[in-house]
Amino acid sequence: MWFPHSKLQWRELLLIGGPAVLLVVGAFWLAYQFVEPAPPDKIVITTGSEAGAYYAFAKRYRHDLAENGITLEVLTSKGSVENLKRLEQDEPRVDLALMQGGIADAKSAPNVVSLGRIFLEPLWIFHRLDGEIDNLAALKGKRIAIGPEGSGTRKLAGDLLNETGIDQSNTTLLPLGSAEAKAALEAGEADAAFFTLAPESPLVAPLLENTQLKMVSLRRAEAYTRRFPYLSRVVLPEGAIDLERNLPSHDVVMVAAQAALLARSDIHPAFAWPLIDALKSTHAAGGMFQRVAEFPVGVDPEYPMWKDAERMYASGTPFFQRFMPFWLASLIERLIIMIVPIATILLPLFKLGPMIYEWRVRSRLMYWYAHLKAVERRLADPIEGKDRAALVEEIEQIEEAVGTITVPLNYSDRFYELKAAIDLVRQRLRNRA
Repeated sequence: MWFPHSKLQWRELLLIGGPAVLLVVGAFWLAYQFVEPAPPDKIVITTGSEAGAYYAFAKRYRHDLAENGITLEVLTSKGSVENLKRLEQDEPRVDLALMQGGIADAKSAPNVVSLGRIFLEPLWIFHRLDGEIDNLAALKGKRIAIGPEGSGTRKLAGDLLNETGIDQSNTTLLPLGSAEAKAALEAGEADAAFFTLAPESPLVAPLLENTQLKMVSLRRAEAYTRRFPYLSRVVLPEGAIDLERNLPSHDVVMVAAQAALLARSDIHPAFAWPLIDALKSTHAAGGMFQRVAEFPVGVDPEYPMWKDAERMYASGTPFFQRFMPFWLASLIERLIIMIVPIATILLPLFKLGPMIYEWRVRSRLMYWYAHLKAVERRLADPIEGKDRAALVEEIEQIEEAVGTITVPLNYSDRFYELKAAIDLVRQRLRNRA
């Protein structure tokens, strides 16, 4: 291997390597502009009350994310409306929000993205009126608990009641949360109550067990789903809650909202995989109202899907994250973004560098070959003493200049051929003397 050992050789290296180094540095800087910073090790999610399903699901997400070194801070809230407000504000920062369908959409919430629909939220409607009720119009003029301000239950109940001609002007609407609504219903302070609860909620079984209470089975449930696309028609089969006690005692037709996990539009893209993985781990097992692997699903009729989450649903776990810790896989993926353009430049440079160097050596040798050839042509003319001295001096200058040329080993033959040619021309000049 050839190493430079003179100032001239170092100059050759700088002339060739300097631009190459500047090109690599420029490529590195350009690639760095497109590299995301390292993801934070903590994100915040806003849920619902501690007694609700949102809070319980978020705790399971927290456990799964902790295995990837990510801390998930879980905040309670009044419900979906408050969750959306938190998600859109800058301080304090909230990264994720569990959201009931029908609360907002892309127009009213342009700065949020969806990680997909993740489970069904059935709407339970209990009443203590005489007889069976299968039409919400029968609740007009009654006392109805529809959830507190800021809750998804209140928004959903309000939409359904308004479509049926029921509002604050003709009916008493009570802003009570789930626990308070249950207590008011049992105490006779409310005639009916709306609940958005998971079947596993500790509030469901006691409400079904109460012989004074009955469920509204919505005869027109399919019509509601046509008016509100975020709703699904579901059936609670007889005995589904408790077979031994046969709860409920008959099939109940209900509607269910599709819950979504929303995120700020500026959430770090590296979180897509661990979040989707946590959603699948929590919700893919199915339940009373959903089949196995039906949720989570990478579509959302109300909000734009997060592009990184869409890729996770389509292609599955990224290659590096299949067998590496989250932080290491994230680091490698970010480095690849920088390495690829640099390698694209370096590979041609490794080929072109030696070629450029050899071209420079060959061109310098040919330059002095041309000068020597010019001297040789002048030997054919008559030479006087003064001309002979000038030719001798010129040959000496050529020989001195050629002696400063450093050539690689594979050019040694041409180098010594040139030196031999110089001696030959010098000898011919002497013979002319």
